[in-house]
Amino acid sequence: MPWRRRLHPVLTPLFRQFWRMSRGLTLGVRGLVTDADGRVLLIQHTYTHGWHMPGGGVERGETAEEALARELVEEAGVELVGRARLLSLHSNHARFRGDHVLVYRIESWRPCKATSRGEIHEIGWFDPAALPEGITEPTRRRIAEALAADEAAHPHW
Repeated sequence: MPWRRRLHPVLTPLFRQFWRMSRGLTLGVRGLVTDADGRVLLIQHTYTHGWHMPGGGVERGETAEEALARELVEEAGVELVGRARLLSLHSNHARFRGDHVLVYRIESWRPCKATSRGEIHEIGWFDPAALPEGITEPTRRRIAEALAADEAAHPHW
């Protein structure tokens, strides 16, 4: 088990406490990247369990789209071609009060070199009908919502 996952239960609450005191509101982005075969891109971080869509926090002075583009390159080696399409907005208050997550659909992209240094444990492409064991439930729901045109996105992450 990577050392970051062992320290996660201790460090994450400390970071969240700091963020709560220093930021009244946080905003994150996630990207649903699909390939020509309709598979979805998922990642595993070194510091937390489960499969997730690539993404992360929006930094000060950065737009949500800029954060998404940065995170996709860092975590997955995916460079946007054109603009991503905003699909939904979710409250993540159950895990972190004041947090919101934007989900984008990325259909036009090209591969590039991932720039993350030790943050990503594994990257994989998966058929939406056969998602991997260990996928987080919010990630599973967001994929289902995005790929079912008639299903409204749930407001909570």
